[in-house]
Amino acid sequence: MSTTSNTARDIPDGEGGEDFSTSEGLRSLLHRLHAAGPGAWTHDPAAAELMAYAAQKYEPLARKHDLDPWEAASAAFKVMCTRAAREARDPWAVITHAVRITCIFEARAQGLLCSVHQARRPHVSAFHDPERFSDRENPLTDYHPAFHVTDDTPATDDEDTESLASSRACTSASSAMEDAIALFTLLDWPPATARAGVEHVCGVLTKTGTRQTAYETLRRDKHARALLDIPGRSWSALLKALLGNPHPAYAATGTGRGVMLRLLIGESLPVLLRDDDLILTISLAAPDVGGRSHREGEKS
Repeated sequence: MSTTSNTARDIPDGEGGEDFSTSEGLRSLLHRLHAAGPGAWTHDPAAAELMAYAAQKYEPLARKHDLDPWEAASAAFKVMCTRAAREARDPWAVITHAVRITCIFEARAQGLLCSVHQARRPHVSAFHDPERFSDRENPLTDYHPAFHVTDDTPATDDEDTESLASSRACTSASSAMEDAIALFTLLDWPPATARAGVEHVCGVLTKTGTRQTAYETLRRDKHARALLDIPGRSWSALLKALLGNPHPAYAATGTGRGVMLRLLIGESLPVLLRDDDLILTISLAAPDVGGRSHREGEKS
């Protein structure tokens, strides 16, 4: 006499017979849920089974980033509702990649004590996690320069030398800025626009301290661009020319270094004027009196 045991199904099936553990079955289920309308995710038993399966599938990934499995399932749900997941050749691959990225920035946001949206921004995620005073074995006053107080002493010869070097550095930076303004002016940029744009970029660069941070800050600063009355194409060309192209592939080239760094490391204005790519980029992006770049004017 044969006996039949009722075991759990190894392969999850939806109400419509979809095996959503496979790419084809998941794609079919997502299309059916999308066609049924928003209420389908609430009332369709297959949707509940799918989310339970996703929570189980992404539990190791969530645990790796100290998150609850249902936080990963929530991220998976948001991707499942998109057209990209429904029409992808491998929906699970698209969902897994998105969940992994979300988990990374979710953990980063918790460490930075900010929102996930802010943690995704490069200029925010570049910071380290906040530290409590008690996190270190030594008291904060022992190593932080802000708590180090020394008596004023008469200036020595070494301090005079450092002061002179600092003065020369400021003069060099000012000279580089004037050369940059002259370069843009020679390439058909209105003098007032060139001076205002270069001085503003140099001011932000001084505050941020790095070209990459200054570039990201200025690229998003639509208010400053509006005040300077520089069209978008000209503004983008100005930033890349002065601060360099931020792409890693250009890091060791003149395009990656930018005009300001090239001037500061000793390149002269005549040398820059022999750089055909730089000259072409700046001259084509020069704004006219009406506030448009030359290329925009040619198109109109």
